[in-house]
Amino acid sequence: MTPATLLAWHRKLATRKYDTSKRRKPGRPPAVRSIARLAVRLAKENPLRGHRRIHGELTKLGVTVAPSTAWEILHVDTVLLKRLHVLVFIEHGTRRMHPGGVTSNPTGEWTVQQARNLALTLDQRFEDIRFLIRDRGPDFTASFDAVFQASGTRILRTAVQAPRMNATCERLIGTLRRELLDRVLIPGERHLRTVLTNYQAHYNTARPHQGTAQRVPDSRHDTPRISAADLDAQRIHRRPMLSGLIN
Repeated sequence: MTPATLLAWHRKLATRKYDTSKRRKPGRPPAVRSIARLAVRLAKENPLRGHRRIHGELTKLGVTVAPSTAWEILHVDTVLLKRLHVLVFIEHGTRRMHPGGVTSNPTGEWTVQQARNLALTLDQRFEDIRFLIRDRGPDFTASFDAVFQASGTRILRTAVQAPRMNATCERLIGTLRRELLDRVLIPGERHLRTVLTNYQAHYNTARPHQGTAQRVPDSRHDTPRISAADLDAQRIHRRPMLSGLIN
């Protein structure tokens, strides 16, 4: 069998476990089934498009739905369908990514520890953080904010149901899904940490970013430019990452 076959089986298994079509949820009525089927079809036929792009296609067709209809927070289901939660930080100016941790039971104490770990990782650069944008999740406690406020950082909480207020991090979550998590079967927490660490090295040292004029987060801005005539195939080497998932 091929890896694609295994991934397809895992998607079907996860779909059956988290199928809530027969349950009545409180709040506004769910999307019409025909709209939901169309959104799923658009996602399957365009795997690199995020929820905003899919929402745009629906709007173009005259379908009125909220952007959040196609939006999900970052979580990972293992091969045995155990749900893991990932906390990630991203620097707006450079787009450097910092995985904060992986757990199956996120708590306030856990997020505080991840903030302290970030402070140790950044060392003196931690004091240069001017503001922190976060959502209103219950795991982000006053103690979590205090870790950043101790160095003069201003805490900015996003408005209710306004994911665009944290668009840079939302884009990172979409990238992690499209380029990594939707293409790898995760057995458990240890494997997920290893995969995220390897991808972090690629993301920070080799991946150009549109928001920074196609620069790499850890690269120098004065990188010398060369013309097409200077390219030599023998000077360009391929380096596989994550067992060849990315090259």
